[in-house]
Amino acid sequence: MNHLLFNFTVDKSKKTVFIHKEFNAEQSLVWDAFTKQELLDQWWAPKPWVSKTKIMDFKVGGRRFYAMVSPEGAESWALQQYTSITPISEFKFFNTFADKNENQQLPGSDWTLDFREHDSITSVRISIYNESLERMEKMIEMGFKEGITATLNDLEEFLNQIKKG
Repeated sequence: MNHLLFNFTVDKSKKTVFIHKEFNAEQSLVWDAFTKQELLDQWWAPKPWVSKTKIMDFKVGGRRFYAMVSPEGAESWALQQYTSITPISEFKFFNTFADKNENQQLPGSDWTLDFREHDSITSVRISIYNESLERMEKMIEMGFKEGITATLNDLEEFLNQIKKG
């Protein structure tokens, strides 16, 4: 049995959350799952919540505006503004919560996602730098670790389904 790595670390002195997750899938497929709306919306929310993207323009200067929607229909909106893209290996974005009209709720956080493949295992390293320690602590209190863990496990399931065809 293949045991895939998952680490979640909080560094309060750096106001940063570090996540490292391995997937038993090719790097290009994992990259597509993070960067193509039709794939992203199938896993980017902890079940039973679902992700609904309103706008996705994956390019430097572009954005993703989406809601995580509860089973009861409650919407939690977020805006990701892409700041750097190195195809198939890394992208960065500035993330803020927002209302349904794209009005940002600052402060936000800077995300870096790094993708590397070795022996058919793709490693994704995510660092999330928060503009304020208070925002980071609030994010963690809201259940971010549990939510991102469930979401990345959903991605693992999703990738396994795609590979099975």
